[in-house]
Amino acid sequence: MKKLLPPILLFLFVILMPVVCWLTAAPHFIYYPFNLLGLVPIALGFALAKSGSKLFAKEETNIMTFNKPDKLVEAGVFQYTRNPMYLGFVIALLGYAVLIGGAFVSFLFVIAFLLIADRWYIQFEEKMMEQTFGDAYLRYQRRVRRWL
Repeated sequence: MKKLLPPILLFLFVILMPVVCWLTAAPHFIYYPFNLLGLVPIALGFALAKSGSKLFAKEETNIMTFNKPDKLVEAGVFQYTRNPMYLGFVIALLGYAVLIGGAFVSFLFVIAFLLIADRWYIQFEEKMMEQTFGDAYLRYQRRVRRWL
């Protein structure tokens, strides 16, 4: 499971959320047209994630979760959050939970994704960043919050 990349996990959760809601007959609390408000955080979340990945491409640095980092990127959205791509995925997943009707079980998937990102992916990445960039990364870590 170590090589399960975050976008793949996001995709799996997007598929599993409505399936689990349907299988458990979970009641929905957000009905049409109000569920369409979920499109806003979906768009904002993916825009945030994309801005982080575009900055990685511009800096010509490695974006792969389990590979050694090439550069410490501190510009753009990385001035405000150390993990704009994960934050964007969580925001988008939250919007998706609203879009599919806001069943309680949907929000459990959002929490699960957040915890997996925070305790598994980010922990791994931050250890690699600290080993690779040392004090420069520790200063960045003190200056910029993990999420917001």
